[in-house]
Amino acid sequence: MNAHLLQIIEQLYNEILNPGMQRYENGEREAKRNRELFEVVKEETKPLFKWIDDWERETLATIHNLPIMPNQVKNTKENLELFVFHSYYRDVRRKRFMEIYHSIDYVLTQMKQDHHREEE
Repeated sequence: MNAHLLQIIEQLYNEILNPGMQRYENGEREAKRNRELFEVVKEETKPLFKWIDDWERETLATIHNLPIMPNQVKNTKENLELFVFHSYYRDVRRKRFMEIYHSIDYVLTQMKQDHHREEE
């Protein structure tokens, strides 16, 4: 795995997963029809979806060197997108939110561990 992909993974944790957990735990449940919130979420999430797309592109470009399968990339991308939205709207139960988080974390951890094995 290249250093750029590792950097993207760190960004996913720093900009999506960690803040998303805090937003979900500390946030208020918002109405989906709230137009003002929709505009805020739309603006705040633009860079997040760019990072998700970058991660998918970089991962698929080096998939032959990674300990994950293409379907895991697709599923993780979908889970990252769901995670972002659910962290703002809090429209799923905590158990489901945590399942999504752990699924994402599992794949990203596999990738990071593989990178550390390569360095040894």
